[in-house]
Amino acid sequence: MAPPRKRARSSSIPSKDNYQNWTVDEVHSYLLSKGLVDVANCLKREAICGDNLHDLNEDHLKEIGITKLGKRLQLQKILNDLKHSVQMTNNNYKIFNDPIHGHIEVHPLCINIMDTVQFQRLRQIKQLGCCYYVFPGASHNRFEHSIGVSHLAGKLARTLQQRQPDLDITHKDILCVEIAGLCHDLGHGPFSHMFDGIFIPLVDPDSTWKHEKASVDMFDYLLRENNLKEKFREYELDDTDITFIKEQIYGPLEKEDKNKKYKGRCEKKKFLYEIVANKRNGIDVDKWDYFARDCHMLGIANSFDYNRFMKFAKVMKVDGEYQICTRDKEVGNLYDMFHTRNSLHRRAYQHKVNKIIETMIVEALVLANDHLLIMGTNKRKLKMSEAIHDMAAYVKMTDNILYEILNTSDEKLFPARDIIANVMSRKLYRCIGQTSPKDNDPIPRAHIPEMMNEILGFQQNGTKQMSNSDLIIHVVDLNYGMGSANPIDFVRFYSKHDPEQATMVRKSEVSHMLPEKFSEQQIRVYCKLRDDEESIKNAISCFVQWCESKQYKPKVGKGDPEITPFKQQPRPQEKQQGRSRTRLSL
Repeated sequence: MAPPRKRARSSSIPSKDNYQNWTVDEVHSYLLSKGLVDVANCLKREAICGDNLHDLNEDHLKEIGITKLGKRLQLQKILNDLKHSVQMTNNNYKIFNDPIHGHIEVHPLCINIMDTVQFQRLRQIKQLGCCYYVFPGASHNRFEHSIGVSHLAGKLARTLQQRQPDLDITHKDILCVEIAGLCHDLGHGPFSHMFDGIFIPLVDPDSTWKHEKASVDMFDYLLRENNLKEKFREYELDDTDITFIKEQIYGPLEKEDKNKKYKGRCEKKKFLYEIVANKRNGIDVDKWDYFARDCHMLGIANSFDYNRFMKFAKVMKVDGEYQICTRDKEVGNLYDMFHTRNSLHRRAYQHKVNKIIETMIVEALVLANDHLLIMGTNKRKLKMSEAIHDMAAYVKMTDNILYEILNTSDEKLFPARDIIANVMSRKLYRCIGQTSPKDNDPIPRAHIPEMMNEILGFQQNGTKQMSNSDLIIHVVDLNYGMGSANPIDFVRFYSKHDPEQATMVRKSEVSHMLPEKFSEQQIRVYCKLRDDEESIKNAISCFVQWCESKQYKPKVGKGDPEITPFKQQPRPQEKQQGRSRTRLSL
């Protein structure tokens, strides 16, 4: 009987967990297992070990004889996979189960940032501000939104890295983009946009302060207070990388620089600034997360698919600048995205009840501003409007301020407390009507006092007279994110047949059913005298007469002013029967 044949021994494939410690033979063996025979032999000939793999670049590969682009791209993808697997194993990534994005991996440096008082503060700031008082599901916070933006930012950056290795996107670039996504909302105040958009302009009309500026200040404060710069250095992030992170949040840090140059990354990598906050056309991961998250919590359908957009995202040079482009067939998906934005503003963010609750809470905060003091640096006591410039005080400002006022025993805060108590008990100012100005004739908010005087000028003698303090006028702008412009005009597309040429896609080339206009205004009038029926009738009468004088169409009534009453029209058959009856009666 013939002896059993011995099985040929295959060379063992080394573990990826410690690839930086591989010998030359182990590098050779691993690349052979991936089918890169020529590449494996080239690297073995040059005695490339695991510790050298991290430093390989395009020039090195060409120099040692790997001239075919396809082979270099394959090797680059393998090296990126190796780096990512080691980061996952050795750097203790954490896994979060997010209701929107599922199980996501969070880098340990991002965990270090999250585990600080400055970041945890975002748990106490509602993503949609006062919308929670209108939509019971809108209870999500800036905390989870920031984690979602970080996840999507890293996902998009890695997608571009793998698809286009020639962009030279490094692991440092991706980590910086993830941190920028994580920290972009650190500077939001109580009730999010209500604070910097309404409250601060009221108490300090000359202020140019925005939450993006506070996000950068809070990021610096977070690094300093938690000694995180050393942690940043552990992951090879230096001062230039920190500048890059802050620029993604705020834009060029030196606003007086007329050229508005970015200093964190070179011109070739300028497209990285379009991932978290895209100032070119508004297509960024910040919107992708809050569209998906807000729609989910509000119960509104979201028709935009960001995963599909990533499949076709590509960096191209357009007019001398590198920017993120997409396939021409994705133009419909992008119109869906901006339609979703408009729908969220129309149905939730600019909802008439949400806006009047905002107004009432802002009134309370203005009344409380001089009396509710917050301890800041060196134990200085600051007003809320002053705390925005002192992060030691600002970090203490969350939505909880509302309950500090509501539960106060300080008599100076009682007027503010009474307004908040009215909000809680649903004693809101009455919306008496709504209208829209004529096409192409938007009304600046600076004209609101003039409108107020015009409306009150229609009061009749002998009626109970109202004053300016009894009415509130809101001018609401609804658009696709860029005023009256079509944001798609600022996006560039490539085609299947000409993938290297970036072009515009005109609206007429997409569909004849798209909007003719991309912005409109609504004017809403509220009356504070909610229980005074005589004043309410007077206010409605004045509003209707004012609309008629401007040739606007008023929507008034006890119902929702956004709904125009529908007059039932007789059916064709009923019309015919009516004519027959008329003939008979004659």
